[in-house]
Amino acid sequence: MERPENLCRRVIADHGLNLRQPIVLQVSRFDPWKDPLGVIQAYRLVREKHTGVQLVMVGAMAGDDPEGWDILEKIQAEAVKNPNIFVLTNMTGFGNMEVNAFQRGVDVVIQKSLRKGFGLVVSEALWKERPVVAGAVGGIPMQFPDAYREFLVTTVEECAEKVSFLLDHRGLAADFGRAGRENVRRQFLVPRLIRDELELIQRSIKR
Repeated sequence: MERPENLCRRVIADHGLNLRQPIVLQVSRFDPWKDPLGVIQAYRLVREKHTGVQLVMVGAMAGDDPEGWDILEKIQAEAVKNPNIFVLTNMTGFGNMEVNAFQRGVDVVIQKSLRKGFGLVVSEALWKERPVVAGAVGGIPMQFPDAYREFLVTTVEECAEKVSFLLDHRGLAADFGRAGRENVRRQFLVPRLIRDELELIQRSIKR
Protein backbone atom coordinates (compact mmCIF):
# COMPACT_ATOMS: atom_id res chain seq x y z
CA MET A 1 0.00 0.00 0.00
CA GLU A 2 1.30 3.45 -0.93
CA ARG A 3 2.13 5.67 2.04
CA PRO A 4 3.11 9.37 2.09
CA GLU A 5 6.81 9.78 2.77
CA ASN A 6 6.21 12.13 5.71
CA LEU A 7 4.01 9.49 7.37
CA CYS A 8 6.67 6.82 6.85
CA ARG A 9 9.34 9.06 8.34
CA ARG A 10 7.12 9.74 11.36
CA VAL A 11 6.64 6.00 11.94
CA ILE A 12 10.40 5.53 11.79
CA ALA A 13 11.01 8.38 14.24
CA ASP A 14 8.39 6.95 16.60
CA HIS A 15 10.58 3.84 16.90
CA GLY A 16 13.47 5.88 18.20
CA LEU A 17 15.55 6.45 15.06
CA ASN A 18 17.29 9.71 14.21
CA LEU A 19 16.00 10.94 10.85
CA ARG A 20 19.03 13.20 10.44
CA GLN A 21 21.33 10.18 10.21
CA PRO A 22 21.44 7.43 7.53
CA ILE A 23 19.29 4.35 8.09
CA VAL A 24 19.99 0.88 6.68
CA LEU A 25 17.38 -1.88 6.84
CA GLN A 26 17.19 -5.65 6.50
CA VAL A 27 13.77 -7.35 6.60
CA SER A 28 13.95 -11.14 6.86
CA ARG A 29 13.40 -14.10 9.10
CA PHE A 30 16.16 -14.58 11.63
CA ASP A 31 17.64 -17.44 9.68
CA PRO A 32 21.32 -18.33 9.12
CA TRP A 33 20.77 -18.24 5.35
CA LYS A 34 19.80 -14.56 5.64
CA ASP A 35 23.16 -13.97 7.34
CA PRO A 36 21.95 -11.45 9.95
CA LEU A 37 25.24 -11.63 11.86
CA GLY A 38 27.06 -10.93 8.60
CA VAL A 39 24.85 -7.88 8.14
CA ILE A 40 25.96 -6.63 11.56
CA GLN A 41 29.59 -7.17 10.59
CA ALA A 42 29.04 -5.18 7.39
CA TYR A 43 27.32 -2.46 9.40
CA ARG A 44 30.35 -2.14 11.67
CA LEU A 45 32.53 -1.57 8.61
CA VAL A 46 30.11 1.05 7.25
CA ARG A 47 30.26 2.85 10.61
CA GLU A 48 33.99 3.38 10.20
CA LYS A 49 33.13 5.98 7.55
CA HIS A 50 29.52 6.89 8.39
CA THR A 51 29.67 7.09 12.17
CA GLY A 52 26.02 8.00 12.67
CA VAL A 53 24.53 5.28 10.46
CA GLN A 54 21.73 3.24 12.03
CA LEU A 55 20.90 -0.40 11.34
CA VAL A 56 17.35 -1.74 11.60
CA MET A 57 16.82 -5.49 11.59
CA VAL A 58 13.21 -6.59 11.24
CA GLY A 59 12.10 -10.20 11.58
CA ALA A 60 9.00 -12.28 12.25
CA MET A 61 9.23 -14.85 15.02
CA ALA A 62 7.39 -18.17 15.31
CA GLY A 63 7.00 -20.35 18.38
CA ASP A 64 8.09 -23.48 16.49
CA ASP A 65 11.37 -22.01 15.23
CA PRO A 66 13.98 -22.58 17.98
CA GLU A 67 16.85 -21.72 15.62
CA GLY A 68 15.25 -18.32 14.92
CA TRP A 69 15.05 -17.56 18.63
CA ASP A 70 18.69 -18.52 19.08
CA ILE A 71 19.76 -16.18 16.28
CA LEU A 72 17.56 -13.41 17.69
CA GLU A 73 19.38 -13.71 21.03
CA LYS A 74 22.73 -13.33 19.26
CA ILE A 75 21.48 -10.29 17.33
CA GLN A 76 20.12 -8.69 20.49
CA ALA A 77 23.44 -9.32 22.25
CA GLU A 78 25.13 -7.31 19.49
CA ALA A 79 22.45 -4.61 19.62
CA VAL A 80 23.03 -4.10 23.35
CA LYS A 81 26.59 -3.03 22.51
CA ASN A 82 25.44 -0.38 20.00
CA PRO A 83 22.42 1.89 20.52
CA ASN A 84 22.26 2.47 16.75
CA ILE A 85 21.23 -1.14 16.07
CA PHE A 86 17.46 -1.56 16.29
CA VAL A 87 15.90 -5.05 16.43
CA LEU A 88 12.16 -5.10 15.72
CA THR A 89 9.84 -8.12 15.58
CA ASN A 90 6.18 -9.06 15.42
CA MET A 91 6.50 -9.99 19.10
CA THR A 92 6.81 -6.28 19.93
CA GLY A 93 3.85 -5.25 17.77
CA PHE A 94 5.85 -4.50 14.65
CA GLY A 95 3.57 -5.54 11.78
CA ASN A 96 3.09 -5.20 8.04
CA MET A 97 2.17 -1.51 8.15
CA GLU A 98 5.36 -0.68 10.03
CA VAL A 99 7.47 -2.79 7.65
CA ASN A 100 5.93 -0.92 4.73
CA ALA A 101 6.75 2.44 6.31
CA PHE A 102 10.35 1.49 7.04
CA GLN A 103 10.89 0.10 3.54
CA ARG A 104 9.74 3.41 2.10
CA GLY A 105 11.65 5.68 4.47
CA VAL A 106 15.16 4.24 4.89
CA ASP A 107 18.25 5.07 2.85
CA VAL A 108 19.44 1.61 1.84
CA VAL A 109 17.91 -1.86 2.08
CA ILE A 110 20.11 -4.93 2.57
CA GLN A 111 19.17 -8.51 1.74
CA LYS A 112 22.43 -10.32 2.38
CA SER A 113 21.16 -13.83 1.75
CA LEU A 114 23.55 -16.75 1.38
CA ARG A 115 20.84 -18.92 -0.16
CA LYS A 116 17.52 -17.71 -1.54
CA GLY A 117 14.60 -18.48 -3.82
CA PHE A 118 13.01 -15.44 -5.42
CA GLY A 119 13.35 -13.17 -2.39
CA LEU A 120 10.17 -11.09 -2.50
CA VAL A 121 11.50 -8.51 -0.05
CA VAL A 122 13.97 -7.38 -2.73
CA SER A 123 11.21 -6.52 -5.19
CA GLU A 124 9.20 -4.94 -2.36
CA ALA A 125 12.06 -2.55 -1.62
CA LEU A 126 12.76 -1.81 -5.28
CA TRP A 127 9.06 -1.13 -5.92
CA LYS A 128 9.28 1.45 -3.13
CA GLU A 129 12.27 3.04 -4.93
CA ARG A 130 14.83 2.04 -2.33
CA PRO A 131 18.34 1.05 -3.47
CA VAL A 132 19.20 -2.51 -2.47
CA VAL A 133 22.46 -4.28 -1.66
CA ALA A 134 21.83 -8.02 -1.82
CA GLY A 135 23.43 -11.43 -2.02
CA ALA A 136 24.16 -12.66 -5.54
CA VAL A 137 22.25 -15.90 -5.02
CA GLY A 138 19.09 -17.66 -6.15
CA GLY A 139 16.40 -15.49 -7.68
CA ILE A 140 17.76 -12.21 -6.34
CA PRO A 141 19.89 -11.19 -9.38
CA MET A 142 16.94 -11.45 -11.79
CA GLN A 143 15.18 -8.72 -9.79
CA PHE A 144 17.97 -6.19 -10.24
CA PRO A 145 18.05 -3.68 -13.13
CA ASP A 146 20.95 -4.58 -15.41
CA ALA A 147 22.75 -1.29 -14.79
CA TYR A 148 22.88 -1.88 -11.03
CA ARG A 149 24.06 -5.48 -10.75
CA GLU A 150 27.27 -4.22 -9.18
CA PHE A 151 25.27 -4.01 -5.95
CA LEU A 152 24.97 -7.80 -5.82
CA VAL A 153 27.55 -9.02 -3.30
CA THR A 154 29.10 -12.19 -1.94
CA THR A 155 31.10 -11.04 1.10
CA VAL A 156 30.70 -8.88 4.19
CA GLU A 157 33.33 -6.50 2.87
CA GLU A 158 31.57 -6.08 -0.48
CA CYS A 159 28.29 -5.47 1.30
CA ALA A 160 29.81 -2.73 3.45
CA GLU A 161 31.55 -1.14 0.47
CA LYS A 162 28.36 -0.96 -1.58
CA VAL A 163 26.24 0.38 1.26
CA SER A 164 28.83 3.10 1.94
CA PHE A 165 28.94 3.95 -1.75
CA LEU A 166 25.17 4.43 -1.89
CA LEU A 167 25.23 6.61 1.22
CA ASP A 168 27.94 8.74 -0.41
CA HIS A 169 26.16 9.00 -3.79
CA ARG A 170 22.55 9.93 -3.06
CA GLY A 171 21.77 10.87 -6.66
CA LEU A 172 22.86 7.47 -7.92
CA ALA A 173 20.95 5.80 -5.09
CA ALA A 174 17.79 7.64 -6.15
CA ASP A 175 18.34 6.63 -9.79
CA PHE A 176 18.81 3.02 -8.66
CA GLY A 177 15.53 3.13 -6.76
CA ARG A 178 13.62 4.50 -9.74
CA ALA A 179 15.18 1.94 -12.08
CA GLY A 180 14.32 -0.80 -9.61
CA ARG A 181 10.67 0.21 -9.49
CA GLU A 182 10.48 0.27 -13.29
CA ASN A 183 12.10 -3.17 -13.49
CA VAL A 184 9.56 -4.59 -11.05
CA ARG A 185 6.73 -2.93 -12.99
CA ARG A 186 7.87 -4.46 -16.27
CA GLN A 187 8.84 -7.89 -15.00
CA PHE A 188 6.91 -8.95 -11.92
CA LEU A 189 3.46 -7.37 -11.71
CA VAL A 190 0.19 -9.10 -12.61
CA PRO A 191 -0.25 -7.39 -16.05
CA ARG A 192 3.01 -8.94 -17.25
CA LEU A 193 1.91 -12.36 -16.01
CA ILE A 194 -1.44 -11.98 -17.77
CA ARG A 195 0.36 -10.98 -20.98
CA ASP A 196 2.54 -14.09 -20.76
CA GLU A 197 -0.53 -16.29 -20.24
CA LEU A 198 -2.29 -14.75 -23.23
CA GLU A 199 0.78 -15.21 -25.42
CA LEU A 200 1.02 -18.84 -24.33
CA ILE A 201 -2.67 -19.40 -25.15
CA GLN A 202 -2.24 -17.71 -28.52
CA ARG A 203 0.74 -19.92 -29.42
CA SER A 204 -1.18 -23.02 -28.34
CA ILE A 205 -4.14 -22.10 -30.55
CA LYS A 206 -1.90 -21.53 -33.57
CA ARG A 207 -0.49 -25.03 -33.20
